[in-house]
Amino acid sequence: MILELKGIYKNYQQGKITVPVLKDVNFSMEEGEYVAIMGPSGSGKSTLMNIIGCLDKATEGSFKLDGMDMQNCSENEMSDIRLHKIGFVFQSFHLLPRQSALSNVEMPLNYARVPKKERRAKALKALERVGLSDRVDFRPNQLSGGQMQRVAIARAIVNSPKLLLADEPTGALDSKSGAQVMELFKALNDEGVSVLMITHDPEIAAHAKRVVMIRDGELKEKEVKP
Repeated sequence: MILELKGIYKNYQQGKITVPVLKDVNFSMEEGEYVAIMGPSGSGKSTLMNIIGCLDKATEGSFKLDGMDMQNCSENEMSDIRLHKIGFVFQSFHLLPRQSALSNVEMPLNYARVPKKERRAKALKALERVGLSDRVDFRPNQLSGGQMQRVAIARAIVNSPKLLLADEPTGALDSKSGAQVMELFKALNDEGVSVLMITHDPEIAAHAKRVVMIRDGELKEKEVKP
């Protein structure tokens, strides 16, 4: 089991008012699965992603990632888990504009203090995996949207994370680039990478092997594909 959430609640305080965002969320995911969490804007999916991504903590409930209890982790421990166990892919890429594709992909390895030679070899291999071995020296402004997202995916997988967490990964792309990115997620999942995708788009969610709906902070299984 790569992920297990039990009885997760998340409340925010607005002045004296308590606003419930997640309500008794129960969700688990096996290693190697490809799951989409789908819901409209304001459904609580970003809040849920922040908890799963160890960017925030639940108000109540238990959350285990790769067998570790996240609720009792310190900020430093959560930061370490984000670095080594989770690869993030965002809608807006979050690439450093003045750095080459290679330098952007090397960034998590810098934080992990991987030696320079090994860092470069791993980053080149990750760029090759996403089909960009001919763009290693290009800066983001020299790349198309689809290529920028593929650099972001290379950066997300360079540390061999346990979980690839994608938040609206095709939201800023045209349909052709979006289709190429979804093909890449399928290929990575076929290689054994666990993929969890957050989306509002049913067409994008349909690429996953399992779809879970979130609405008004509550989670429901939509379907299980054979």
